[in-house]
Amino acid sequence: MALPTVATFEECADFSQTVAPFLPQLYELPQQLLNSYSSRDELLQLYVATNPMISALALGLFLFPIVWIASEVNRNYSQVDRLWSILPAIFIGHFVAYGHVVGLDTERLDMLLFTVVVWSGRLTFNYWRRGGYNIGSEDYRWMVIKKVVDSYSKAIWPVFNIIFIAGMQLSLLLLISTPAYIQLLVSNMEMPMSKVDTLFPRALGGLVLIEALADHQQWTFQTAKAKYRATAKVPQGYEQGDLERGFVVTGLFSLCRHPNFVCEQAFWVAVYQWSCFNTDQLYNWTGFGALGLVCLFQGSTWLTEKLTAQKYPEYKEYQKRVSKFIPRMSHALPGDPVDEPSMEPSVEPATRSKIAGKKGDKGQKGSKRN
Repeated sequence: MALPTVATFEECADFSQTVAPFLPQLYELPQQLLNSYSSRDELLQLYVATNPMISALALGLFLFPIVWIASEVNRNYSQVDRLWSILPAIFIGHFVAYGHVVGLDTERLDMLLFTVVVWSGRLTFNYWRRGGYNIGSEDYRWMVIKKVVDSYSKAIWPVFNIIFIAGMQLSLLLLISTPAYIQLLVSNMEMPMSKVDTLFPRALGGLVLIEALADHQQWTFQTAKAKYRATAKVPQGYEQGDLERGFVVTGLFSLCRHPNFVCEQAFWVAVYQWSCFNTDQLYNWTGFGALGLVCLFQGSTWLTEKLTAQKYPEYKEYQKRVSKFIPRMSHALPGDPVDEPSMEPSVEPATRSKIAGKKGDKGQKGSKRN
């Protein structure tokens, strides 16, 4: 077994003790795989003898040139997008599998894996039904970014592709999964299950359910809009003004402009915080994954909303009245008329009476990834 020897739960989150000493295994692994690939027993022995964090890192490095070359050959830069919903489940499944193979109590890890698999299933299904796996499908925002980059120099884009699109995004998918490695080390120290260990999976499951509901609301609206544009008939349950506006403003989207984005970030922050709780620390090195994800969402949401506002002029009014991520109590603006109290949800008078449906999103529609 290639797990580090640690004396305290706090040390399970110490990079210098739990990861750095095993980095030399990374250099030896390719040759060892070549020597063992023909024997199942030897491969199993190699798997157990290799630190699981190093194995995960090796998988990421193996995928990197494949993703990069595929994007350049096909001139399609959504290769990582196709793996986005799948790789975290694979990485975490690897850590869980290692725990099973070496005979650890994996109850905590099993619950983590279950929630991540549910997350993966929801996101993969949503990406598929939006056409993300169709041949030639690509996130429209990459071409927008490429146009801006090319305006400075066409030599920059290939560098941007290899460093950010392929390299940094794959690294991010590995990093958001690394709290599972800390949980593996905690399990190796035989930490008993606590009540908090049962609360975290429930919270994660709740976040996935909210994401799924937001996906459903967005999908049904876009489907109704497409039907209306094709037939000029308003589908039952919708109003013509809503469909002509072009973006959904009801349900969860009346509370914030990107409910699925909020829950996506919260999901991985919670996975990270779970590892912090079990190591009695406020933060640890795996937090770079959650931080990187949050930063990525800030940039991608800004770009998505900029493009959405260009397509739908009423979206700017929606931005003024409904918060981006965190719901606020009122959607009224200074100077709005004071309406009589109503039993309807507070967002409805503020949005529909003022803009007759000026809310929207291509932000929610935008990336097939979320």
